[in-house]
Amino acid sequence: MDAAKSQEKINKLYEQSLDIFSEYRQVVDETENLKVYNDYLATLVADQQRGISSLQRQIDGIEGVKRGVVPLMFRMIDSLEQFIELDIPINLEERHARVERLRDIMANSNVTTSEQFRQVIEAYQIENEYGRGIRSYQGKLDYEGTEITVDFFNLGRTALAALSLDQKNAWVWDNDARAWEKLGDEYLSSVIKAVRMANKLVPADLIKLPIKAAE
Repeated sequence: MDAAKSQEKINKLYEQSLDIFSEYRQVVDETENLKVYNDYLATLVADQQRGISSLQRQIDGIEGVKRGVVPLMFRMIDSLEQFIELDIPINLEERHARVERLRDIMANSNVTTSEQFRQVIEAYQIENEYGRGIRSYQGKLDYEGTEITVDFFNLGRTALAALSLDQKNAWVWDNDARAWEKLGDEYLSSVIKAVRMANKLVPADLIKLPIKAAE
């Protein structure tokens, strides 16, 4: 009888031990799962931190570039404006307007630095084109206090001439004097021909003009 009771106690203790072991294993499993999950989270956090650090380095790099490029662009715009003032006055209003647009773009926070730089470079490229080929356009000439509507003609930056709309008077720009000089009648036919050439009304040909725009 005592043996049977003892065995019964042993069995109960064994069952309790099994229950406790089962609970222990469950806790261990949960702990292991939690550790794996925590390791996973730690990896994610570390990866995100690396991404944040990389992004910050890129931002710092961009800011560094902007700190160098932005002052450069302002100097380029100032130099462009000074060049236009010293250059022969081809399409002068259009060129001044382009400089003003550049200044507006630089003051606009919605325009990216790369786009600002692109616009500045484009303005320089346009200025470079003025030194090539021949062109004619209509505009206003101020001669001795009188504003006259004329057809302008320029041969690159080598010569800039003007022809009155009635084709009775012609002028040439003297860049040293920064003034228009009236041409004698001996040059009138050449200026008429030059304007017609620029407008592609006649084939290109030799013309006789005094060179005063550039030395």
